[in-house]
Amino acid sequence: MKYLKILLAVIAVILIILMIAKYKYNVNPPISMLDKNYTGNLPLDSLKLPAGFVISIFADSVVNARSMCYSPEGILYVSTRDKGNVYALKDTDGDMLVDKKYTLLTGGNMPNGVAYKDGNLYIAEVNRILKIENVASKLDNPGTPVIIYDKYPEETHHGWKYIAFGPDGKLYVPVGAPCNICEPKDSIYASITRMNSDGTGLEVVHSGIRNSVGFDWHPDTKQLYFTDNGRDMMGDNVPECELNFAPKDNLHFGYPYCHQGDVQDPEFGKTKKCDQFTPPVAKMGPHTAPLGMIFYTGDQFPSEYKNQIFVARHGSWNRSKKSGYDIVLATLNVDGTVKETKPFITGWLNPKNDDVWGRPVDFEILPDGSMLISDDYADVIYRVYYKGL
Repeated sequence: MKYLKILLAVIAVILIILMIAKYKYNVNPPISMLDKNYTGNLPLDSLKLPAGFVISIFADSVVNARSMCYSPEGILYVSTRDKGNVYALKDTDGDMLVDKKYTLLTGGNMPNGVAYKDGNLYIAEVNRILKIENVASKLDNPGTPVIIYDKYPEETHHGWKYIAFGPDGKLYVPVGAPCNICEPKDSIYASITRMNSDGTGLEVVHSGIRNSVGFDWHPDTKQLYFTDNGRDMMGDNVPECELNFAPKDNLHFGYPYCHQGDVQDPEFGKTKKCDQFTPPVAKMGPHTAPLGMIFYTGDQFPSEYKNQIFVARHGSWNRSKKSGYDIVLATLNVDGTVKETKPFITGWLNPKNDDVWGRPVDFEILPDGSMLISDDYADVIYRVYYKGL
């Protein structure tokens, strides 16, 4: 009886803490302690896509699937953030279902970013960049990765990184702000950096970026676009997250002084004006957490999708009414600005009861023109293809 009373007291304390968090801080996380053990089939039929499009499972049981990159050898490399692993996935019989999985790294320090170049796989941890040389030839025994750079900050707050090689052949690496809102003293924070493929020549390319976890370059103009996650604790509806456009180097996008291009920060924005900074090319909704983005370069989708942007909105964590949890299409004007944004895939979030069963993260385009989407909550990789009307 004594131990039962203790157990009941502990449960009561936990419930009180959760209630305080809910009502004092508007915490409304997507992951429920009761829902995480769900083991049934995913309700793909609840996902809504434009007419003619189909979504299926390309890879299952890829726990915490985050960033992806696809090699000319037909191997999909997939990172994780919380799990600490990096995988190589293969569809050996061409049926658009992964049937072979290799583990290339275990116990990594938030190895969220992966990029492929010249036969080598690059992996971004919190404070360093790793390289597995000639990776396709040693999937069964990749050995210990080479460290090409290890001088990034060690803070884990916004420390996980998305990486990609740009049109200039350099590796682009974001460094998030080590806080919700602060004025970092070191210029390396709240930035996008780049380096040579051997880890030399590090430089800061853009500043004033709170936490970018996805970027891509326009296929024709080679200009950079990237997502950015807005600050918290200013209310449910402010600020909006961002899709940004960088037609040249050395731009400042406002953080921590200005948010969404037109909202001054109540603490750090008093001595600055928003017109001093580069505004977003599109507002992505408050607390929607846009992560991966990609230009559609395939030939399978209808022509109006060519060279347009898909954005994965991972979903809010502390908004009283959840937002995001979807894929958005951003269509562009000739000058590179955004004409409009509209839903492309919805249904991971049930707006009636705020239930969530999936959180999209990143994209890859397969050679046949279909599109992959990773999901770190449902632990799968989807394939979206156009079947026709």
